[in-house]
Amino acid sequence: MTSRTAVEGVLARVRPFLVADGGDIQLVAVDGDEVRVRLLGACADCPTSHMTLHVGLEAALRRLSPALRIIQVA
Repeated sequence: MTSRTAVEGVLARVRPFLVADGGDIQLVAVDGDEVRVRLLGACADCPTSHMTLHVGLEAALRRLSPALRIIQVA
């Protein structure tokens, strides 16, 4: 099981890229192999947010644990 602290570390590395585009990301929960996040600011309504989450963030999280899944919450 992956810790919340480890996930926050990954988010801290990704966050500057989101902030540069007027957005941000919030960790909502880590529950087993599921990581729940909320996109904020410009990222919340961005049409490419799915790509950001699954190609960028999920790939980074899978370095912690290959079984991790990211779920976006409203």
